[in-house]
Amino acid sequence: MPTQNRQPVAASNSSLKTTYLLSYNFVSAILWLTILGRVVLLSVAGGAEEVYKSTEMFARLTQTVAVLEVMHSLFGIVRAPVTTTLMQVASRLLLVWGIGYNFPQTTATSPAYASMLVAWSFTEVVRYSYFVFVLGGAGVPGALGWLRYNTFYILYPLGVGSETWLIYKAIEPASEWNPLFGYALWAILAIYVPGFYVLFTHMLKQRRRIMRGKGKARD
Repeated sequence: MPTQNRQPVAASNSSLKTTYLLSYNFVSAILWLTILGRVVLLSVAGGAEEVYKSTEMFARLTQTVAVLEVMHSLFGIVRAPVTTTLMQVASRLLLVWGIGYNFPQTTATSPAYASMLVAWSFTEVVRYSYFVFVLGGAGVPGALGWLRYNTFYILYPLGVGSETWLIYKAIEPASEWNPLFGYALWAILAIYVPGFYVLFTHMLKQRRRIMRGKGKARD
């Protein structure tokens, strides 16, 4: 009896996991699409301060939800590397909680806040939509697959450049609040270059693997 029951239970668990991940990715895609739309419209209509005022809390909470992705990786729900996932989530949490939330005097007036959100949100809309199609079994549209493995050439440098600028601008008020916080931000800036290298090369490896797979499929 135990042997006979093992397969249905495994199938049920797999179905539950797929449903959960499909729902998570779908909701996340909608949240980031909302942010992208807000940033684009408000940048045109109201400028940097309006972008910050109207999107800061929503973007902060949306990004905080991504802590679940570290759990997904840690517990083997997905196959993403724990280290790179943790690096990406932690750096973004620093920006939305440590910088944007604590130092609006330097963040709200900076165009780098809007450019950061554009880079993040476009990347996430593509990434989460990609996984929705993968998990749904419908096949990924060619354009979406191309965006997934090519736009990072522009969006990663744009995002990292915006992030480092916002961190740099926050060092002075952070140091006035607590000198140790200021030193910590200098240290974070120092590790941004190797951190960017790790994440960027990770995406390059993913792209090469996918492109090789497509080449073999055509053969």
